[in-house]
Amino acid sequence: MTLQVDISHRQGDFLLETAFESAGSLTALFGPSGSGKTTLVNVIAGLVRPQKGHVAVDGRVLVDTASRTFLKPHRRRIGYVFQDARLFPHLTVRQNLLYGRWLAPREAQKAQLGAVVDMLDIGHLLARRPALLSGGEKQRVAIGRALLSAPSLILMDEPLASLDEARKGEILPYVERLRDAARVPLVYVSHQLAEVARLATDIAVLDKGRLAAFGPTADILPRLDLFGGAEAGEGGALLSMRVAGQDRAFGITTLRSQAGEIVVPRLDAALGTYVRVRLRARDVMVATAKPQGLSALNLLAGTIVSLEAVGDSGAEVRIDCAGETVVARITRLSATRLRLEPGMAVYAVVKTVSVEPAGAMPVG
Repeated sequence: MTLQVDISHRQGDFLLETAFESAGSLTALFGPSGSGKTTLVNVIAGLVRPQKGHVAVDGRVLVDTASRTFLKPHRRRIGYVFQDARLFPHLTVRQNLLYGRWLAPREAQKAQLGAVVDMLDIGHLLARRPALLSGGEKQRVAIGRALLSAPSLILMDEPLASLDEARKGEILPYVERLRDAARVPLVYVSHQLAEVARLATDIAVLDKGRLAAFGPTADILPRLDLFGGAEAGEGGALLSMRVAGQDRAFGITTLRSQAGEIVVPRLDAALGTYVRVRLRARDVMVATAKPQGLSALNLLAGTIVSLEAVGDSGAEVRIDCAGETVVARITRLSATRLRLEPGMAVYAVVKTVSVEPAGAMPVG
């Protein structure tokens, strides 16, 4: 699937002007509140008609102002999952799901209810009405309804924003499953970098209506200059690592990639499973010699690629670890005392408890 977006749209004093092309299975629209994420997703859905531009999915034109093309929302075959589930309160879960299938074109109404129910683990909820569901259960039903409409694209506008941390943890694996198994591309809106790091294959970063950056998640996440406000310090390296060992006695899992080997709090994953691992720059220390007598268990050997001053007191160190880049945010004082410079051999040191496995990752 290829999503093409090139639009310019003004609402009052706000100008949304952005262009990108994504072939990823989950494209995240990321940015602070007011950056234009929801406006952009509503343009794709057909809920907002842009003043100028072009939007196409797999070559199928949804909007083209030059040729005066504008498909009505119901003709776009797009599923939309909102912040609140927006289920029909008078219908059961089963009836809500079947309503989604009723919206599908006749030739596409073969979507299997059972397969969707199994994917989202909602079989035990079918007879309930929405009032008896938790927030996470409602969102899973909303995802199922969108999927049963046989969409060519699913839009998810901050679907976890109204959930507490426990419910977010409950639903994230289902979004991953949808990304990997449903074969329907997703556009996912969020201002939470942890969600984006876990889910996205590509990220479009919006700032005040403009596209600040676009690219694969592993390329965008180390761009610490893109993340400010509440998300400052959340950027860093994103590694694809394989589960290489399990130590039940100490409750840890060993992960391995070309960058090296690290241990993390125990993951419920089979040997050989690939997972995403986020190493936040603020959690990475730099050592010029292999540390001894240190509680931190994770040491990745590498070479400094670049060293840049950040603000009045900070320094950003990029370390090449056998072809994979790890980023450290340290003080300029530390960089000076260690006499750090590009080309120097160093160790990236990370505490086990600060490593953040960011969810399952498909291979290939």
